[in-house]
Amino acid sequence: MERLKNEFLAELEESLANHQEKVSILEEYAAHLDEFLGCLPALVDEDEMRDQIYSKLGTPKEIAAMWKEELSVTPSNMKWLFVAVNVLFFGGGATLTLAHNLFDWYWLTYFWDRLTSFPIVIAFIYMFFWALLGYEIGRGFGHNGRKLLKRTFVLALIPNIILMILTVFQIIPHKWFYPLLTQTFIGLCILFTLLLYPVCLISYKWGKKASV
Repeated sequence: MERLKNEFLAELEESLANHQEKVSILEEYAAHLDEFLGCLPALVDEDEMRDQIYSKLGTPKEIAAMWKEELSVTPSNMKWLFVAVNVLFFGGGATLTLAHNLFDWYWLTYFWDRLTSFPIVIAFIYMFFWALLGYEIGRGFGHNGRKLLKRTFVLALIPNIILMILTVFQIIPHKWFYPLLTQTFIGLCILFTLLLYPVCLISYKWGKKASV
C-alpha cells in the first residue's frame, strides 16, 4: 500500500510541475490516500487498489489538470458575484417594501401579504444563499479559498448590518415591515445572522471535499 501511495504522489508531484500550491495539494492527497487505503481489505491486489484509487480520486494527471484549471478562476470575480447577489436581494426587498407602502395596488398588497405570511421560509431561503456561497468557494478554490470566504462574507454582510442599524434606530419606520417586524422575527433574524458564518464554513468544507 505504501509503495502504491508513493507512486501516486510522485506522479502527482511531477504533473503539478510548478503549481504554486504543490506542497499543500500533495499533503492533502497524502491524507486522502491514507484514509482511502486504510479502508480497503488487506487481500485486495495492487492493480485493483490502483483502479479503485483512480475511480475515487482520479488519476494524478486528472487531479493536476483540475488544480491548474482552478488557477484560471478569478477569486475577485467570485467574491463580487456573491456580494452583488446579496445586494440584489436587499435591493429587491427594499423596492418591494417601498412600493407596498407608497402605492395602493391590490396585486402588490396581495403579494406582500402572501410573502410575509411565511417569514421562516424567507429566512431559510436566505440561509441557503449563504450556504451556497461557502459551498461554491470550497468547490472552486479548495483549501486555498478560506481567506476568500472570509473576505466575501464580510463584504456581503454589510447590507445586513446597515439594515439592522436603520431598523433599530427607526430610521426606517417599523410599520413599513408590518406584519414581519415582530419580536419573534427580530430574534429569529439575530439568531440567523449569528449562524451565517458557521453555515458558510460548514458548506465551504463540504464544497472542498466535493472538489476532491
